[in-house]
Amino acid sequence: MKKVTKGQWNGYDTYILHSRELEVTLLPRLGNNVIGLTDKVQQREVLRRPEENELDFYLQKPYHFGIPLLIPPGRIRRGEFEYAGQHYQFDRNTANDNHIHGLHRTQCWRVSDIEEDEEGCAITTEFLTSDDPEWLRQYPVPLKLEMTLRLQGATLSQTFKITHLGETPAPFGLGLHTWFLLDGRPDEWTLRLPVSETYLLDEENVTTGETASLGDLDRLNTGLNLAGTNFDTMLSIGGKPVQADLQRKDGYTLRYSADPRYFKHWVLYTKGEADQFLCIEPYTWIPNAPNLKLPNEVTGLIDLQPGEQLALQVNLDIVYPS
Repeated sequence: MKKVTKGQWNGYDTYILHSRELEVTLLPRLGNNVIGLTDKVQQREVLRRPEENELDFYLQKPYHFGIPLLIPPGRIRRGEFEYAGQHYQFDRNTANDNHIHGLHRTQCWRVSDIEEDEEGCAITTEFLTSDDPEWLRQYPVPLKLEMTLRLQGATLSQTFKITHLGETPAPFGLGLHTWFLLDGRPDEWTLRLPVSETYLLDEENVTTGETASLGDLDRLNTGLNLAGTNFDTMLSIGGKPVQADLQRKDGYTLRYSADPRYFKHWVLYTKGEADQFLCIEPYTWIPNAPNLKLPNEVTGLIDLQPGEQLALQVNLDIVYPS
């Protein structure tokens, strides 16, 4: 059962990782998105999966399904900033002529390695940003992006390697926009998320860098039932464990964790009042980070130097009821 097989979605090759517990579907040619995660023990879909008839919507907004990769995540005011003497102008693709959710959308990634062993299976994919003229126009520093997706039992890990191939320092931020299903029963789910503060947004929903106390959201630290919640909320981890526990009332738990060296923020998003979905989004940088007058240690902006290679890891563990 620990193997990688091939499939198709709308004529595009998919790669399916298998264990006894899980089946994970990766779509390399349209953004390298994990578009499906099936729990074979519980007989349920864990993530919002795009249907075959949703190709047009997927091509327009691929970050509405699965575990899409955001480079960089969130909004940037007018899509514009300066860094290390270089001017950056990202496309203005959302309200108020701001930019949202980065340059990575539906680019074609190449499969570079597949591994199958006694403990699990893995697939590695890669993408050179210099192969995409639209990317290089907006972010004129070439990068090599690699992702290794490994499935071992009921644990799915994503390891990202970012290699700077250019000659000048570059600002880097990465996030994931992970769509967990609530099965239309938010009252049966509780989220425990260690956080310290919320980030304030202006009238354009752009992060200002200012923070506020959690108030009622302090219950996230001990466990907040999702009934009646409505999230589009940016939260600071503040040195606490980088781990989200989404637990059903029977004890079934989705444990989502990330590398504490780099991931400093969470975003929660329910697309209106919680019903079918809860997006739990780990971010390395706070949206609009290059424009904020705050130190990198606070914003999470990574100063990527020429020749430097960065490794980031995110894990999803499914914990079954006793």
